Amino acid sequence: MRLVSDYVSGVCHLRTGCRAACLGRNNRTMERWQRQLNANPIPPLLDSGNDPILYFTRRDLLDEAGSAEELWNLPAVERILKRQQVNGAWKYPGGGKEHHRAVEDYDQIETFRVLGQLVEKYGLDKRHLAIRRAADFLFSRQTGEGDFRGIYGNQYTPNYSAAIMELLIKAGYATDARIQKGFRWLVSIRQSDGGWAIPISTVGAKWDVKTLGGETIKPDLFKPFSHMVTGVVLRAFAAHPKYSKSKEAMTAGRLVASRFFRRDTYPGRQTADFWTKFSFPFWFTDLLSALDSLSRLGFTVDDPQIQSAFDWFVARQLKTGTWELYALRGAKEEKHSLWITLAICRVVKRIVG
Repeated sequence: MRLVSDYVSGVCHLRTGCRAACLGRNNRTMERWQRQLNANPIPPLLDSGNDPILYFTRRDLLDEAGSAEELWNLPAVERILKRQQVNGAWKYPGGGKEHHRAVEDYDQIETFRVLGQLVEKYGLDKRHLAIRRAADFLFSRQTGEGDFRGIYGNQYTPNYSAAIMELLIKAGYATDARIQKGFRWLVSIRQSDGGWAIPISTVGAKWDVKTLGGETIKPDLFKPFSHMVTGVVLRAFAAHPKYSKSKEAMTAGRLVASRFFRRDTYPGRQTADFWTKFSFPFWFTDLLSALDSLSRLGFTVDDPQIQSAFDWFVARQLKTGTWELYALRGAKEEKHSLWITLAICRVVKRIVG
């Protein structure tokens, strides 16, 4: 694999001859997972002019060896790292609900957001000091029970706890005792049907400063699961080499797949159209983030529910080979549609190939 540092100058991202050879050399691989697509997504990804997209396309879609460390010194990464605080966090830039600021940990959610950029788009892991410092900050928000608390004030948040764990696992903390503790807490707080919900929603509590700043409310575990919450929690399980093989993960996976294109049980992101509003790095549960987790668990198009979601994406692929889908978050970020295209291709390769 040609070193990414060869492309960082911005002068030449991929010579035509190298590109043709790359496609030809991987023709058999592409045939396996690309067969049901309407157009070839590889050329626009290779022609993106974006070094991280180029690197991950060659690594994940064309199976070429390489090191993500070549991305760590890019100017975009340096700009992000300059904003890291002494305590390892990134400061929330503003906005939000002012009356909630006294009880909600806005810096924790900003650190989660930035960590997602560094891990998912630039391949940073705990070998980098900035990631270790960010991890230390986030782990400082882990309670004795095992959850990460503060984003919903004093209340439990299985979705954000798991989403933070997912990124820390991908950054190299899979065997850390604190991650194991987090999984034990997630298993302990499951609904009786095997999924997850936000505890204060299961008891009908108000989302106000009094509730968020009050005593931690225990969930009603006999209420039904939320597919929006369960889909996020599933990402942590799917990212972990051990827990991805657990019965809890498979149960939750079947629950999420059973809810494609349907309304959620609880208010908030309840309407069915949230399935087709996308983000990358993943944030909430949508059709792509759910398929990403399910494909890591071993679900394929042999499952009718997976096939229906796959067909939805195939029907919306453009003639260019890319996808232009509704962006719930990140619409203004560079090459957002190509990041979504890359994420879709990763899923297709797993569930078809």
